[in-house]
Amino acid sequence: MHNRTFGRTGWSVSEIGYGMWGMAGWKGSDDAESLASLQRSVDLGCNFFDTAWGYGAGHSEGLLGKLVKANSGKKLYVATKLPPKNFKWPSKRGYTLDDCFPPEHIKEYAHKSLTNLGLDQIDLLQFHVWEDAWATDERWQRAMEDLKAEGVINAIGISVNRWEPENVVESIKTGLVDAVQVIYNIFDQAPEDVLFPLCQERNVAVIARVPFDEGTLTGTLTKDSTWDAGDWRNTYFVPANLNASVDRAEKLRPVVPAEMKMPELALRWILEDTRVSTIIPGMRKLKNVEANIATSDGKRLAPALMAELKTHRWDRRPTDWSQ
Repeated sequence: MHNRTFGRTGWSVSEIGYGMWGMAGWKGSDDAESLASLQRSVDLGCNFFDTAWGYGAGHSEGLLGKLVKANSGKKLYVATKLPPKNFKWPSKRGYTLDDCFPPEHIKEYAHKSLTNLGLDQIDLLQFHVWEDAWATDERWQRAMEDLKAEGVINAIGISVNRWEPENVVESIKTGLVDAVQVIYNIFDQAPEDVLFPLCQERNVAVIARVPFDEGTLTGTLTKDSTWDAGDWRNTYFVPANLNASVDRAEKLRPVVPAEMKMPELALRWILEDTRVSTIIPGMRKLKNVEANIATSDGKRLAPALMAELKTHRWDRRPTDWSQ
């Protein structure tokens, strides 16, 4: 496993991290299997783990706390997220700070997460939704600075809404944001336009999430794909999105080198950008942990392949189904 510096925090984090959403009540998730997969990742050098109170009302946080305690001799970085007070994901234009993150709510849920984790401190506490209109509201700033002063958290982060990578620019300019989490993959290249240069200038860490475009870039989806009742993908992969996504994946398929599978190419493409501090693919199975972490071997993609992949950029706008 290769490590990268996590912005101005100076942390040395694994360039392949671990996204833990799928370990919080998704159909088929099993705590024993989840813990075994998490431990395998640690054994292979992973040390950055991203969870949230919203992942099973703290269930995922509890699993991460167990992992950290089981590996007390290693430094594992814990990142979690504050749920918005209105419990609506994503935020929408017009939502106010009072709707989502009034100071008392920030502090209440920071302590709830700390309790769920069973740890002394949260390394990175992130806002799970965001509106850049809140950037200069001193109430969230003071609340987070208070949590830092109390030793509850070490660093402050923002998880940016889907397909809105510039909806955090003014917040970064306050100087208070240590890390930004954003969707970035072969299709979603827009963070390169404004967000990444600003993060580089301000030495803000970048966490790349959704590297497989919710499954499209695994190459396994078809236009007939279905999910169990209650699975959020039923509302995300509406016919218009599913059909367009599969068409995009099929157009990409001939570009995948013979020695690779599409998920490996997806991760290696992101790793080419040194402004990315870590990638957090969701992983529940041991085989996925091993395959994903194996991409952190320092091997580079050919310039001609990178140039071809740049042409697969897909600019999208948030809609009523793009939660």
